[in-house]
Amino acid sequence: MEISKIKKALLEQKRINLSGNLYHKTQLDFAYNTNHIEGSTITPDETASIYDTGTILTSSDKVIVLKDATETKNHFTLFKYMLDTIDDELTEEMIKKFHFILKDGTLTDSEKEWFNVGEYKKKKNFVGNITTSLPSDVAKYMKNLLNWYNAISKKTLEDIIEFHVRFEKIHPFQDGNGRVGRMIIFRECLYNDIMPFYIEDRNKDFYLRGIREYQNNNEKAYLIDTCLNSQDNYEKLVNYFLEDDK
Repeated sequence: MEISKIKKALLEQKRINLSGNLYHKTQLDFAYNTNHIEGSTITPDETASIYDTGTILTSSDKVIVLKDATETKNHFTLFKYMLDTIDDELTEEMIKKFHFILKDGTLTDSEKEWFNVGEYKKKKNFVGNITTSLPSDVAKYMKNLLNWYNAISKKTLEDIIEFHVRFEKIHPFQDGNGRVGRMIIFRECLYNDIMPFYIEDRNKDFYLRGIREYQNNNEKAYLIDTCLNSQDNYEKLVNYFLEDDK
């Protein structure tokens, strides 16, 4: 299927704001999966309730983590912003805006001055057993990363995955790097006429192993295979909604 058709459908369905279509399903599945990878307690049904009604219907004995609910809502807004800017080249300013939208109003995070919502980290962080860039080096490394990436005239899926691995190695923000990074993957695939995708929570272990192997051993196959599997799954979703559209 032509990627331009997917892009057009997502933009049009966002504009008319109807449910039961590709845009609606993508919003729900993307937000649930990418947040759940990071430990969110919000269920698929609760994700749908937040999106559809702005409320959370849950069991009486469950305590809702407000930060998780806010980040779910923010991810919906982030996806909209991503589509609104889909014709623009990826920049540092755009990436920072992604982070601001995702983390804005998340109480303990956004209220901490040092957390620096929408700006690069001020304190050291880590992911797994991987040492990330020092705060003092982030701006330089991000500029270098984008200079390398935007100099590629015809980007491939492998280039986008390479960008993701380097981005996660820098880990430029205090928190939210994985979700911002995965939104960039979806965006850059759509921008470069490549089938977009999001990583499903069921593939979390394969995805994290893939990043580790890529970064530590330059073994790219694990992560590429995981991304290809998720890409195939999103293509099936696209075909379900769009293959009969004229």
